Amino acid sequence: MLILNKTAGVFFKPSRRKIYEFLGGFHFHPGKLFLHKLVLGIETSCDDTAAAVVDEAGNVLGEAIHSQTEVHLKTGGIIPPVAQQLHRENIQRIVQEALSASDVSPSELSAIATTVKPGLALSLGVGLSFSLQLVDQFKKPFIPIHHMEAHALTIRLTNKVEFPFLVLLISGGHCLLALVRGVSDFLLLGKSLDIAPGDMLDKVARRLCLIKHPECSTMSGGKAIEHLAKQGNRLHFDFQPPMQRAKNCDFSFSGLQHVIDKMIMQKEKEEGIEQGQILSSAADIAAAVQHTVACHVAKRTHRAILFCKQRGLLHQSNAVLVVSGGVASNLYIRKALEIVTNATQCTLLCPPPRLCTDNGVMIAWNGVERLRAGLGILYNTEGIRYEPKCPLGVDISKEVGEAAIKVPRLKMKI
Repeated sequence: MLILNKTAGVFFKPSRRKIYEFLGGFHFHPGKLFLHKLVLGIETSCDDTAAAVVDEAGNVLGEAIHSQTEVHLKTGGIIPPVAQQLHRENIQRIVQEALSASDVSPSELSAIATTVKPGLALSLGVGLSFSLQLVDQFKKPFIPIHHMEAHALTIRLTNKVEFPFLVLLISGGHCLLALVRGVSDFLLLGKSLDIAPGDMLDKVARRLCLIKHPECSTMSGGKAIEHLAKQGNRLHFDFQPPMQRAKNCDFSFSGLQHVIDKMIMQKEKEEGIEQGQILSSAADIAAAVQHTVACHVAKRTHRAILFCKQRGLLHQSNAVLVVSGGVASNLYIRKALEIVTNATQCTLLCPPPRLCTDNGVMIAWNGVERLRAGLGILYNTEGIRYEPKCPLGVDISKEVGEAAIKVPRLKMKI
């Protein structure tokens, strides 16, 4: 049994009977020979239980996912112990489904890759514990995965992208800009100083009670804002993008959320309705919020591109901006970023929507990348632990701020 630090918590350890039941579900192929690397990826960093088998050519041989969205929508947010229990209930089935779909038995794997940082401690523990049981049973190498590194490298599964490239990772739990120079070589240019954009959009959606809106009742908060914004007029509300005087690449969303909350309270008084009822101006507020977030994200990304080009960190003519994470599927924000890349002669690339949100494919692919590069492959898992908080790469955000690059004004006609 592994001993973890206090912040890491206690592992969920499946019973021996459950492991034998799990192993009994496979048909082994003693005569079958794989001539290429096969990696099983397991993801449980937040509220999705996911697994996939990917080969070194980038072929997804099998995948499975169990989403907890419906459960957390009812509680108004993710409750970590609930997420942990749902991971426990589903991880064995999900891994078995991914392996069965790929027609690969655990003994045929080259390695097992699992998200160990960052994320919800209780959720990470379930995935790591289950993975270590498999690693021990089949004597396979273990590859610990940084969740944000996996998001950043997913584009190399779907597109032919060479290093270096710039990546913007935007989701419900993260917001950062980084230069990707290699599989595990990142320069952090900027990050959110408080909450993530997806978290803010979810909170605004909850404050607007969009779950009671007939068109949005089954949508996550961010999806509900994007959907309703199409029906609204953003010009009816004037929210200023945050940190306009700060000439760096950091982000901030909590102050904006506070301003929006005050505006919603004011409109409720004007319309004579109580909190919990839907405002007649909800669509206009959604449109204005989405536009403000898009402008804030676009400006910080614009500065990051200019900084990297000035320092020779990116190619002048064929630089690539990769946008990934759950919020990357928001088409309005993506269009704002297209305006920036068009103005800076960059190529904008996004993984397909299903690979922007948390999934097992990106973890398996990150495992393949590390296996090929010979980076971070563990043959002894003693002392391995999960890390709920973990920075990505080398932080040069102070250097970016000291450069104080002025960003040309762009017209955000979306």
